[in-house]
Amino acid sequence: ILYILAGFNHFRNPETYIKIIPANLGDASMINIVAGIAEIILGVAVCIKPLRRLGAYGIILMLLAFIPAHIYMFSQPFCIGSNCDLQWVLWLRLLIFQPLLIYWAWRVSRTCVA
Repeated sequence: ILYILAGFNHFRNPETYIKIIPANLGDASMINIVAGIAEIILGVAVCIKPLRRLGAYGIILMLLAFIPAHIYMFSQPFCIGSNCDLQWVLWLRLLIFQPLLIYWAWRVSRTCVA
């Protein structure tokens, strides 16, 4: 469900995502749209038993594809409100949260498959 909501958020708040897409990857607006659609489709897929494994593998590939954006974020100011001393949040996201999501998707790919 969270992946579906995150996918819709790409359309609701595109500027949040567009600013973290490295310029050398091409049209950031199009990449944002494709990423949003992918998150929605893969989020739905893991909710449907016959598609669960394929959806989980897709999420793993998507999370790996997003790593350049996470790394690119280190070169950008990252602030919440007036607090811009938040590099630790980016490290936490890249080194802890991202691998946990990949592990979660891998576990989903191994369970409850029809």
